[in-house]
Amino acid sequence: MNSTLEFEKPVIELEEKISELESFAESNNVDLSDEIDILKKKLDKIKSEIYMSLTPWQIVKISRLQERPTTLEYINLIIPDFIELHGDRFYGDDSAIVGGIGTLEGIPVTVIGHQKGKNTKENIQRNFGMPHPEGYRKALRLMKQAEKFKRPVIMFIDTPGAYCGLGAEERGQGEAIAVNLLEMSRLKTPIIIVVIGEGGSGGALALGIGDRVYMLQNSIYSVISPEGLSSILWKDVSLAEKAADIMKLTAKDLLKLDVIDKIIEEPLGGAHKDIDFISKNIKEYLLAEIPSLIELDRDELLNSRYKKIRDIGLWE
Repeated sequence: MNSTLEFEKPVIELEEKISELESFAESNNVDLSDEIDILKKKLDKIKSEIYMSLTPWQIVKISRLQERPTTLEYINLIIPDFIELHGDRFYGDDSAIVGGIGTLEGIPVTVIGHQKGKNTKENIQRNFGMPHPEGYRKALRLMKQAEKFKRPVIMFIDTPGAYCGLGAEERGQGEAIAVNLLEMSRLKTPIIIVVIGEGGSGGALALGIGDRVYMLQNSIYSVISPEGLSSILWKDVSLAEKAADIMKLTAKDLLKLDVIDKIIEEPLGGAHKDIDFISKNIKEYLLAEIPSLIELDRDELLNSRYKKIRDIGLWE
């Protein structure tokens, strides 16, 4: 069952009305095409008004939708011969992070990403996309393998944050994240990052160091959730919407701050409205960048990545 956001209700109601009229016209052999066309034009106008002027909090809501496409859904469409690999070779396998190998239009690649579930059962299995240390160590193992075999790395980011449970802390959550940051900054193979939903805190950043960083139009990327910020600043989690407005967590904000390189357009209403459209857009961006990054020698690649990291942000 699809989630309905409060600001989307006028769209949903009009879509249902159009569907009812179409069903009535078909079942009763009545020509209502003029009335339906008028409603469809009105629907397009309402959609444009709502989705072209979303507030940061509304974008947060869209980025968290359960029906939003996951890493594995994108992988299956973009890299159909993907083979998933498991385990960190230290402790175990973390299903909140998936990774493996495949080919992108003939280019061998390693693909890694956070994985959420599409329902409650899957979310429990995937720990709601919140990785344990073994997840980050699995990702690092696959990145080092990619470096060895000169495969570009594609990263999909979608997590509320790293899991902060007792077991995760005992197994070295902070150390696992820190090591990933260090190793990704000097990995001798191209890395392309795509934020597809939530980019939450160090849990996202642990897979977020790369040569190119893209965000889907309705995704977010921040050091903390709006709820977390409002509870710290104002001791009131209900002020999350106010926090979102000042956090600069949307793709437009982060593009202005040089945190990301490009925004990948989504269909009106979000990526879940047309996964084929957004997958095609992601694939085009990947194919536009990977060949040129592969051609760079290792020193040039690492120097460019270092400069990119140092240039993040605007200073006044």
